[in-house]
Amino acid sequence: MTLQLRQLGRNMFRLGSGEFLARICGIATLLILAHRFGVTVVGVYALALGVAQYSKPLIDFGLQFVGARLMATHPQAANYIVAKIQKRRIMMAGIYVPCLLLYAVSTQLSRDLKAFLFFFAAISALHAVSLDWAAWGKEHLHLVGIARSIVPATILIFLLIAGKSEHVLSWLVLGNAAGNLLQGVTFWSWWRRHRTPEEEQRAPFAGIRESLAWRRTSIMGMAWLCNLAFNTIDMLMLGVMSNPHQVGLYSASYRVMNQVLYTYYLLTQVLYPQLSRQGAEQRVRMLRPGILLSLLGAGAAIAMVLTVSRRPLITLLFGQGFLAACSLLVLLAWAIPLDFLTSYLSNAYIAWGMEKKILLCTAVAAGSNIVLNLIWIPRYGASAAAVNTLISYVVLLASLAVAGRSARELVPRAQPQPEMVA
Repeated sequence: MTLQLRQLGRNMFRLGSGEFLARICGIATLLILAHRFGVTVVGVYALALGVAQYSKPLIDFGLQFVGARLMATHPQAANYIVAKIQKRRIMMAGIYVPCLLLYAVSTQLSRDLKAFLFFFAAISALHAVSLDWAAWGKEHLHLVGIARSIVPATILIFLLIAGKSEHVLSWLVLGNAAGNLLQGVTFWSWWRRHRTPEEEQRAPFAGIRESLAWRRTSIMGMAWLCNLAFNTIDMLMLGVMSNPHQVGLYSASYRVMNQVLYTYYLLTQVLYPQLSRQGAEQRVRMLRPGILLSLLGAGAAIAMVLTVSRRPLITLLFGQGFLAACSLLVLLAWAIPLDFLTSYLSNAYIAWGMEKKILLCTAVAAGSNIVLNLIWIPRYGASAAAVNTLISYVVLLASLAVAGRSARELVPRAQPQPEMVA
């Protein structure tokens, strides 16, 4: 047990070293924009980041999680898995760009800001050439962590070069393009050095093809898309139904909360390959009340700290112009303990092949969030989005609890009884 905890800690450090740098660069970029250019520019940039996040679930459409799981369970077929998955990812990138254009046109932005939103987010389609999922499945977590810092670091560098230029948004687009290209090159260089000849006699190609069939991966893809919609649809709906100022305030409070969640996600990501290899009895042990209550308590303690320190924290980070975001941070902070539970359960369920149940749970939660936002955002703006986030988290947690109680994947198989000898 001690050895396992040490290994878990090492893996979290490997992944977290780059993730920490990525978070620092992302925060620095947002703070520079906040202090130099104000709430509106922060809102537009945050909206572009939010839209760009959708490139991953639409391009992968379940392939990241399924591919990582296959890499962890069938390393002898790595070359075959990479070839099959990358071909489909590139095809899906062609679907993402037209969807992005439709969204950009529908936002309440000026023509120039719509152009920035489209081009910045469209560059994220370069994610299709990345092999981050393969490195994740092979547990090369230090590489995955460092690679994640490339894009935020490059954007920050280009922002510093731009200074106070009136064309700062163009510099952000260039930084995003350079970072995505460099990230892709990094992963392919790693792959050329580390791939090994397949042991074809041991490779279960038929089973792999079955796992990668559209009817299987599309379930995971829809589940991931619904999960992302659950987490980020508020920002996108504010972009269409409100104004950049409201988006800027909401993004400031949400960014503070997300720094805590990103750190916590290191744990869930590190656990994923290990969870994928577990049997039913091990899975049940991972759902013990002691583990779940510990996660809830840790999240509640962090939420309390954020609640108490909200005003000096917002002022220090973003400036006096963002003080209206303090009330939003109070609401969003209490989503942290709920997220600690839902993220842990969702990640475990996906690793255990429970994609259909995750799809249903996230669809219900995302649907409730969308309906509530449609009703209340036009009248109350960002405040409605924050309240609706809390409500939808409760809906998701309840759905996951019900799904776990009825899952056959969590029922240990009966052991064969020894025959009686006369």
